[in-house]
Amino acid sequence: MAKKKVTKETAESMARRQREISVSEFFLKNRHLLGFDSPRKAMMTAVKEAVDNSLDACEEAGILPEIAVELMQVADNRFLVTVQDNGPGIVRAQVPKVFAKLLYGSKFHRLRMSRGQQGIGISAAGMYGQLTTGSATVILTKTKNSPQAHRVAVQIDTRANKPAVLKDEAEDWQPEFPPENPEQEPVRYPHGTQVGIEMTAQYVRGRLSVDEYIKQCAVANPHLRIHFKVRLLKKDKGGEAVLEDSDWQTYSRAVDTLPRIPEAIRPHPHGVELGVLMQMLKDSRSRTLKGALQEDFSRVSSRVALEICEKAGLNPKANPTRVAHQEIEALFTAIQEIKLMRPPTDCLAPIGEGQILAGLKKEYPADFYTAVTRAPEVYRGNPFQIEVGVALTRPGQGNELAADEPVRVMRFANRAPLLYMSGACAMTEAMEHVNWKAYGLQQSKGGLPLGPVVFFLHIASVWVPFTSESKEAVAHYPEILKELTFALQEVGRQLSVFLSRRRRQAESDRKRSYIEKYIPHLALGLQEILTLSEKQKEKVEDDLVLMLERTHLEV
Repeated sequence: MAKKKVTKETAESMARRQREISVSEFFLKNRHLLGFDSPRKAMMTAVKEAVDNSLDACEEAGILPEIAVELMQVADNRFLVTVQDNGPGIVRAQVPKVFAKLLYGSKFHRLRMSRGQQGIGISAAGMYGQLTTGSATVILTKTKNSPQAHRVAVQIDTRANKPAVLKDEAEDWQPEFPPENPEQEPVRYPHGTQVGIEMTAQYVRGRLSVDEYIKQCAVANPHLRIHFKVRLLKKDKGGEAVLEDSDWQTYSRAVDTLPRIPEAIRPHPHGVELGVLMQMLKDSRSRTLKGALQEDFSRVSSRVALEICEKAGLNPKANPTRVAHQEIEALFTAIQEIKLMRPPTDCLAPIGEGQILAGLKKEYPADFYTAVTRAPEVYRGNPFQIEVGVALTRPGQGNELAADEPVRVMRFANRAPLLYMSGACAMTEAMEHVNWKAYGLQQSKGGLPLGPVVFFLHIASVWVPFTSESKEAVAHYPEILKELTFALQEVGRQLSVFLSRRRRQAESDRKRSYIEKYIPHLALGLQEILTLSEKQKEKVEDDLVLMLERTHLEV
């Protein structure tokens, strides 16, 4: 058989095959980067992105959030994921871009704490549903001043990263939620948004499930009321697949106050790299280099801006858009050598010790609680704050924590739970590197401590340094690890005091039980020897108990 002749490529033939790749097309073929690498994880990621968006929208609008999450099985390994909120709604013109265009949003260029950062999440969930089922993302949204809601069905044109609107109708709709009391009427709001995505997915209960995400979300956001329902297909007596009916599971609010809305800040010079500095100067609206440094950066006063220019050997009155490459390098070096104030911290809104305790107490019955919120710190010019909470769970309350099992570590970034990739996260590393034996917990070398304890670890930042686009693990910055370690040691000392006090109490109770057990026998013997009356015997008993308690228990 004749061999097939292989045609060699030329520069021209290779050039003809090359084309631009859109961001949507890239993530379509690399969806694992966004957290859609398995049907089970895809469901959790879709719920997470939708809930994060709902919470951000409600808090920015000053609305106490109420969210309903429903998972409805429509076929084998196929679910309709629906998330509804009572937020301010979305303007009709923005709906296609928000849900069907990657890297579109208002949070990417804004330096302030928020759950969403990249403008990828919810549109990526819709793209995954489109890829696996061919279905469109269906959005129902109503603003307060709109007489009707809009029902819009969209898909992503992945080649161009543009939304394609398949359906656009007006209808009468208001978001409706289950009441706290089953005897009451459903709760309705004049505004809100509902998103439905049909996708290939798998529902499994457990530590990495939607159930766990919803529970942790309720802990980290005690101002949230969230409802959850799963409806699965079951075989009836005739072998037909029917959708089971189920009740809503509701996590009530623990507090009725909204978190403080953080302020947006300008970039700090120490957090800007050379390429970013070049672009900022090119885009600056200031007429002078000194003015650009003052107006486009935080913590740069007129005096500091002049000092930077002098150190770099540049004219403060130079046009910032015409500064040469070598001059910008000199400017960058000068910025790193100048001592600057830390960036403002009003861009952060930590949960707070009281709120952390409220969330833990609501979901984890315990004998001991404590929480610590550290003072703000900075990594690469970005402010961040570490918070840690602890609950020593009470036995017999239905939780699965045991004394000989590893503690439960709940990780959060900007109030959003992180369930996957715990081994690659800085929070887990910090937990393992603390010597928990010094604080009364058992621990094997290089591992998590053992015991019926829940740890709550939270980082609040204007830009959380995630290890990947799927936002599942925090990068190992030395400044973050240091703050995590200090916070864990602080709660560890408080936990140690409680455990020591409880051990002393247990030893005291053990000694008292011995006294109570043997004193009656001793008093009876004395009664026989000394021929005491019953009343005298009882007095001898009381005196012996008092004497032994003083001599043994107090020692």
